Amino acid sequence: MSLTLSLSITTLSFPQLRRCTFTSSPIPSFKLNSSPLSFPRAASSSLVTTSLTQFTVGEDLPQNYGEDWLPKPDLHLRRRAGILLHPTSFQSPYGIGDLGNEAFRFIDWLHQTGCSLWQVLPLVPPDEGGSPYAGQDANCGNTLLISLEELVADGLLEKHELPKPIDAERVNFSVVADLKDPLITKAAERLVSSKGELKKQLENFRRDPNISSWLDDAAYFAAIDDSLNTLSWYDWPEPLKNRHLVALEDIYEQKRDFINVFIAQQFLFQRQWQKVRDYAQSRGVKIMGDMPIYVDYHSADVWANKNQFALNRKGFPLLVSGVPPDAFSETGQLWGSPLYDWKAMEKEGYSWWIRRIRRAQDIYDEFRIDHFRGFAGYWAVRSEAKVAMGGKWKVGPGTSFFDAISRAVGRINITAEDLGVITEDVVQLRKSIGAPGMAVLQFGFGGGADNPHLPHNHECNQVVYTGTHDNDTIQGWWEALNQKEKSHVLSYVSLTGEDDISWALIQTALASVAQTAIIPMQDVLGLGSSARMNIPATRFGNWGWRVPSSVSFDKLDREATRLKEMLSMYGRL
Repeated sequence: MSLTLSLSITTLSFPQLRRCTFTSSPIPSFKLNSSPLSFPRAASSSLVTTSLTQFTVGEDLPQNYGEDWLPKPDLHLRRRAGILLHPTSFQSPYGIGDLGNEAFRFIDWLHQTGCSLWQVLPLVPPDEGGSPYAGQDANCGNTLLISLEELVADGLLEKHELPKPIDAERVNFSVVADLKDPLITKAAERLVSSKGELKKQLENFRRDPNISSWLDDAAYFAAIDDSLNTLSWYDWPEPLKNRHLVALEDIYEQKRDFINVFIAQQFLFQRQWQKVRDYAQSRGVKIMGDMPIYVDYHSADVWANKNQFALNRKGFPLLVSGVPPDAFSETGQLWGSPLYDWKAMEKEGYSWWIRRIRRAQDIYDEFRIDHFRGFAGYWAVRSEAKVAMGGKWKVGPGTSFFDAISRAVGRINITAEDLGVITEDVVQLRKSIGAPGMAVLQFGFGGGADNPHLPHNHECNQVVYTGTHDNDTIQGWWEALNQKEKSHVLSYVSLTGEDDISWALIQTALASVAQTAIIPMQDVLGLGSSARMNIPATRFGNWGWRVPSSVSFDKLDREATRLKEMLSMYGRL
């Protein structure tokens, strides 16, 4: 009896080895096709080749066996690198970065470095302090990012109407709003009253059901908020607070112009952002967005969807968000956003989240979900509490949430922000949907050799950072370390001196086995603590950093060359 060998992927399979394997997209995407749940599997060590006729043992293989049967690289699994830089940090004449010329110059520089990813913070309207993680709407764009020069190019502003440039090394959000808002409003008013191709594009934008499903509520909310001098929609007159149809019709009649202009402003943001995104794609750069898990109480999202949140019968929050004591705060962080009523959301098929995910797909190529652990277990604090430490852990929606999202939306590319208190259920949920987690080098040098943020403990399906927007810069972090900690770092990265610590950590991140490495622009520039974007658990003085006026992307050739050489060395081009 002869023994036959079938060289087929379906019949010859070996146990999964402990090795670096990925799913089939740059950042693994998930799709749940049926019940029971079905997720993409990591690549196996099966023989992958063209199916051949069966051979008996000892028989000669084809002559091209040693040449044409070599493993073929999968371009979808390539290693890559990117830069973290929020658009507000660009240089511009009017006190805040925008979606004008500097954004395109940055993309050109990214292309020059070989980086294929640009990560931004949430693009939503920020709060008064500039935080995009406490914005007033989950889906609207930050209109302060609209470029005034682009509005001139569109014929919506005259060049002589532009204000005098202001010299601002940091963003002062109230000053910027006073300067730009009137001009953006004027441009929007002219667009509304115009005729022609741009007006047709506006009308198509507002008729798009994926846009109108959230934009109409946002416009009405803004119109009412503009009419009433209250701190929150909770204090609105009852007919408006509870969205009585007659009251909303009255608001439309009274504030029709305001609503039309609000929608036009969102169109202008979308138009400019899409130009930036299209240019990035033409240069081989994908944009990773960021989605805060929670939304602000005083928002159209909560007002228009009260039954989806943990509110009492009068509409006031019962429980609010936060995290228990951590490295950033001994009393925990009290974020104060209303928590979701996950049971109510499940009954409605997570429709609010589906709209939100579709919006994210509309403006990003992929996105990070902030505080991913909240889908497994979340920290709930009574709304009257002054600090977060008295909260309790509650069970999150888990796989039922991602099942519903996948059925409605299909495949999405997400990164799970899994920092902080990460329990086994969070790990299992992330792995079940194939989403990469995060590692932050700055967190790696406390504790022992088993610290998961140290490179030798990284996973392939992971995104490694030198630091995030919540961390100090590498230089600032380094200066705060004691000598023993510095010696540990120097020994680990095999550096004899500390003059080039930022680039030593950049190289360490790029050398990681993690498929994606992201470097904050501040670390590329070697800047200190004054360039830090945010200090968690503090309310003031954050989000204002801008690329120094002495720095030009056109003159960062040395940094671009250095990055490209490292990307080439570690297979990230």
